[in-house]
Amino acid sequence: MKVLRSLVESNSRRLKMSAKDPRIEKDDVLAGLTAVVTVRLPEPQFEGQTKEILGTSAVRGIVSGVVERELGAILGSSKRDQKTETSRLLEKVVAEMRARVTARMHKEISRRKNALEASSLPAKLADCRSEDVAETELFIVEGDSALGTAKLARSSEFQALLPIRGKILNVQKASTADILKNKEVSEIIQVVGAGSGRTFDLPAARYGKVIMMTDADVDGAHIRTLLLTLFFRYMRPLVQEGRVYAAVPPLHRIEVSGGKGGKKRYIYTYSEDQLHAELRKLERAGKSYREPIQRYKGLGEMDAHQLAETTMDPSRRTLRRIRMEDEQALMEAEAVFELLMGNDVAPRREFIVEGAAAVDRDRIDA
Repeated sequence: MKVLRSLVESNSRRLKMSAKDPRIEKDDVLAGLTAVVTVRLPEPQFEGQTKEILGTSAVRGIVSGVVERELGAILGSSKRDQKTETSRLLEKVVAEMRARVTARMHKEISRRKNALEASSLPAKLADCRSEDVAETELFIVEGDSALGTAKLARSSEFQALLPIRGKILNVQKASTADILKNKEVSEIIQVVGAGSGRTFDLPAARYGKVIMMTDADVDGAHIRTLLLTLFFRYMRPLVQEGRVYAAVPPLHRIEVSGGKGGKKRYIYTYSEDQLHAELRKLERAGKSYREPIQRYKGLGEMDAHQLAETTMDPSRRTLRRIRMEDEQALMEAEAVFELLMGNDVAPRREFIVEGAAAVDRDRIDA
């Protein structure tokens, strides 16, 4: 970044840049850039859940210094061919900067439109094309890494995607003011499109199914519980009509060898019991399988075709339907949400202590 910014500033006259032009930013340089940097070190540390940025500060400094030195040597070369390539690169970076400025100006102009503009849907929503509520589905997806795979796996005709970043607000304990200020919660309510609370209008809902698609781990279960709390408290008719679902992604993938023509075959299992049952079947049939068995820790680990055929394709997936069929179920749900998500800590602590003895330690993924 420093190298390119310095080169642009030193060639500002040839690039027809004036003092009024903004500085080159990171996105201007990275646009269209593909780079592979291999760093080998023990026990690396990363920033963020998606592990996209190396956080080991000592190594970051070394990598930054080497890249800066070598890039400076290449771009500052006096060879004719290299000078031509460097000139083209600088022109592209400046063009990206000007395109960014132009796009921002258009965005600011559009924001000045009337107050109705505030009702537009969130930019991160990947909506579907169909307007037939009976067939449309909204997937609430945990994390941006899973969103990228889900975009490739979905049918964009009737499946919409809304990503959420981590754990949303616990609306059972939050005040109305806090709920209205919370970005994730307000966007979910906005995308569903039927309001919230007493004013919730079920016929106005934009999707026939709302599907929570979270990782098959403890954090995923917690996020699913927080979402259910939101639907139960503020969009209850959606739950009562059976329009809220939980996706059921697989836990394991067994790679079976020796199929027809030597082609590999894959078996997906959704519980430990099912996994062991499938392995016993293979052993009895004399078929070999690859070890270790793949254990999916998150949706982002799957390829698009794997996510489609196991979790999103209506003809092959499994969904858990969330329902409250009568008044008794409603009363039980009220008690459970208050126990697990409410303000009173003592009953929740007793519930955890009493249930601790029933936990099978072998079933915990550590």
